[in-house]
Amino acid sequence: MKEVEITKEPVELYKILKFEGIVSSGGEAKSVIDDGQVLVNGAVEKRKRKKIIAGDVIEYLDNKIKIKLALV
Repeated sequence: MKEVEITKEPVELYKILKFEGIVSSGGEAKSVIDDGQVLVNGAVEKRKRKKIIAGDVIEYLDNKIKIKLALV
């Protein structure tokens, strides 16, 4: 599992997929979320703007990432 640090929370789900390169664009991120292909903390998440905070685990295809808050 890959750990991803964010500098502020919350962050919208589709932005994490986009900025981490898991999908190629924001539009693709919104599409795969809408299709029910993304899990957050083990449950299907269909809200594109779901607020993600430290400790959340996001899964899409073979990608599994844990969100961590960066210490500034």
